[in-house]
Amino acid sequence: MSAVDVEDESILASIFKDSFPDSWRGDNPDFAAYLSELSSFGVEKLSREPERLAEDRAQILQQTRELAFSNYQTFIRTADCTQTIYRDFGRVESSVSRLLDKLPGFGEKCRGFMKEAEDIGASRRMNSLTLNRHTEILEILEIPQLMDTCVRNGYYEEALELAAYVKRLEKKHSTLPVIQGIVREVRQSTQLMLNQLLQQLRSNSQLPVCLRVIGYLRRMDVFTEAELRVKFLQARGTWLHAILAAIPDDDPYFRITKTIEACRVHLFDIITQYRAIFSDEDPLAPPTGSGQAPLNEGAIFHGWVVQKVAEFLETLDQDLQRGVGGRLDSLLGQCMYFGLSFSRVGADFRGQLAPMFQRVARDTFHRAVQEAVDKFQEDMNLYTLISLPSMLGGTIPPVAPSTQPGTLQPPMSLLDFQPLACFLNNILTAFNDLRLCCPIGLAQDVSRGLEDGLRKVSRQIVVFHRAEESAFSSREKELFLQFCCAYAEDLLPFLNRCLQVLFPPAQLGLVLGLPASQMSRFAGLGSIDVASVLEPLDFLLPQRETLAAPEVDVTARLDLLMVDTQPAPEPGQESGPGPEPEPEPEPGPAPAPSPSGPRDSESGVEVMTTAEEEFSLD
Repeated sequence: MSAVDVEDESILASIFKDSFPDSWRGDNPDFAAYLSELSSFGVEKLSREPERLAEDRAQILQQTRELAFSNYQTFIRTADCTQTIYRDFGRVESSVSRLLDKLPGFGEKCRGFMKEAEDIGASRRMNSLTLNRHTEILEILEIPQLMDTCVRNGYYEEALELAAYVKRLEKKHSTLPVIQGIVREVRQSTQLMLNQLLQQLRSNSQLPVCLRVIGYLRRMDVFTEAELRVKFLQARGTWLHAILAAIPDDDPYFRITKTIEACRVHLFDIITQYRAIFSDEDPLAPPTGSGQAPLNEGAIFHGWVVQKVAEFLETLDQDLQRGVGGRLDSLLGQCMYFGLSFSRVGADFRGQLAPMFQRVARDTFHRAVQEAVDKFQEDMNLYTLISLPSMLGGTIPPVAPSTQPGTLQPPMSLLDFQPLACFLNNILTAFNDLRLCCPIGLAQDVSRGLEDGLRKVSRQIVVFHRAEESAFSSREKELFLQFCCAYAEDLLPFLNRCLQVLFPPAQLGLVLGLPASQMSRFAGLGSIDVASVLEPLDFLLPQRETLAAPEVDVTARLDLLMVDTQPAPEPGQESGPGPEPEPEPEPGPAPAPSPSGPRDSESGVEVMTTAEEEFSLD
């Protein structure tokens, strides 16, 4: 556009700015040209211009009427078509609106379909891959069943390999549910295998089996080294306890012997197995802090051995208190053999046996003395002083002399007095039982117990005298005096000699560090105080000079007395302690001494003679 045109345009706009809308100029280019043309008209032409425009308008209207008249059908069809088009456009618009409303849902469905298609495709690919790896997958899925079969059939080597393989799978694929299920089932089978291995330790397993089981437990890595040792000792201890619990406890002697045999054999085997399996030098754990020593094997093993020995000693003490019927020496020999066998493994407990057997021997002797005193009281209540043939000047059949010269023989004068003879027989029976197991540490207890019993006998004699004195005849008084003299001059000295045989002064002096000549100074140690026993009978006995032994307190020396658990020396043996027996190569059945022979009890003479033969010593 030229500068003139621009100028004309601006002039026209300023003149006709309020006459017509601005949109006319933009929508109709002929309008701008018509305005330009008007601007070039003169006044006359401009004045005629409205008329011309009216004529043109009327002409156009006429032409339009003619056109509409001649083509009215076309207009009608055009109107109908327009109406139909309008209606169709309405329906289209409504359908398009509905389509637009459904398009978001349709898009969501399409996206879901695409996702499902992707999932189906991925699943198909996985199924194809699974089909290609079917054999390997089947082997993995069958691991729990195979593990259970191996454990139940005892194939522990294969089971451990499977467990190790499953651990590797768990490390690589710990998030997969299938692997988690396999791991869970394999752990259950591993727990079953652990229980079976521990059960084998609770059975009668030999060393090769124990070695194999401990090897499996170490490979399972479920226990630390210290816990493994404790588990081994607990399991083997349970097996030993089951064996001991199966021993009948009706007879104490039978139970003790069987317990000793079972403990000696099986406990020794357990200790041997433990030392063969576990090392004794290496510590089990590093120090846990400054100044703390590492935990070693001795703390576990020593405590277990001490516990088992303490349990055996407790059982032994309970059964000994129930009574073993005079077979204490046999049990002592077996127990000493048991302790000697365990000395080779550093568990010698013979020192704890001596006080136990010493206490039992003491209590048994005291009960026997008390029974003898009670029997003497019964005999004295029924006793009547009568003249025996020897008292009347007659004769009695001579007693056969001892076949061994120098034998300790009871005084024959006591045969004239039945209560004294029976009392002596009972005391000699107690001596014979004590002699089988006679600890030298019982010298004072035995002497004091016998002395207390004799004091009761003396008081019973005084009671008998006071009850019968008023009815005594002169001959009965003489017989009662002889009764008292036999008691004082024959019975008591003979009992002192018996005590000296049981507890030789030379042996007591050797233990106490004193010469045998000075042992008489110790009253109540291997002898009885005759003067003290006869004190209640002083008014009945004839006056005689007595030399009483001085009273010396030997308690301090007895505290240092070493208990000798060996029996009293046999005829011809030395009085000192015998040599220590040599240990046997393997723990076998301990030898038991043969029981004593039968005793006759038809008369006082035969009973006392039999007791004499049992107690006789060279």
